[in-house]
Amino acid sequence: MVYTVIVSPMGAYKAQHLKKFNGKYEQTGWQGFRYDLAMVFDPEFDTYVETEISKIQKYKNDKYLLGYFTDNELPWVDDALDRHLKNLGKEEAGYIAAKKWLDNRKNKNASIDDITDQDRLEFTGFYFETYMKKVTAAIKKYDSNHMYLGCRFNQELDELDNPKIFEVAGKYMDVISINHYRKWEPEQPVLSNWITWSGKPFIITEFYTKGEDSGLPNKTGAGWNVPTQKDRGYFYQNFIIELLKSKGCVGWHWFKYQDNDPDNLETDYSNRDSNKGILNSNYQYYMPLMENMKTINNNVYGLIRFLDSGK
Repeated sequence: MVYTVIVSPMGAYKAQHLKKFNGKYEQTGWQGFRYDLAMVFDPEFDTYVETEISKIQKYKNDKYLLGYFTDNELPWVDDALDRHLKNLGKEEAGYIAAKKWLDNRKNKNASIDDITDQDRLEFTGFYFETYMKKVTAAIKKYDSNHMYLGCRFNQELDELDNPKIFEVAGKYMDVISINHYRKWEPEQPVLSNWITWSGKPFIITEFYTKGEDSGLPNKTGAGWNVPTQKDRGYFYQNFIIELLKSKGCVGWHWFKYQDNDPDNLETDYSNRDSNKGILNSNYQYYMPLMENMKTINNNVYGLIRFLDSGK
């Protein structure tokens, strides 16, 4: 079976970064990054890039490996320039990098008051490319045989509608990975933008709904609730048909394979009590969901031919 691997250099560095502040930040985003910023400019991060990504050497000659993801749902926020300058100390690497970038762009000792929306957009590309350069160089160093599948974009109002982010992604990624939530179906103009901006195909790496007939509380997670497992199957079919209409989608991952045991308090809280799997924690399949998945999966190539014919 073909598989993928996730390595998390920024995720690993986050715990070390937290120690600089006595284990506590003034403000964090929902992933726990300080001021919702990935610390791409910190020289200490480079050590974690090397250490974490060097672990992929063991997969170098595995013909069943599709490729690598790095990290997951990092905070590529649209106002990253403002946040670096407003919130970080003047001695911090992030502040220094952002200030130098703005001064060079404005040809003066610029302040936050000088920032325009175009500056913010361009800085997101610079900020993101700093991460991309580091992780892709390490991947090529330790395994040049497999694809780089990106860092699993997520935020609809930040990176998913940011042309600079996708432009940079297209320079470094073989396939662009996107966790696509808060939609009953993908929107074709949005999918077209991703392809046009990046020049690369994309893969949907997370999407799901939760069934209210599962017996689980369904209080956590980004996916929406639907009444039954059959409705989950209908959601899957509808979502996939829209992906098949796109000329740039090369695949999808349902999230996730199995529900967690809600009594196992060691599992991730965001996955603990929700019906995300195609089978439950006792290894029993949700058959109405599975049947509808199987129907469309068995007909994917015929559907592609039909949709491409324009009939």
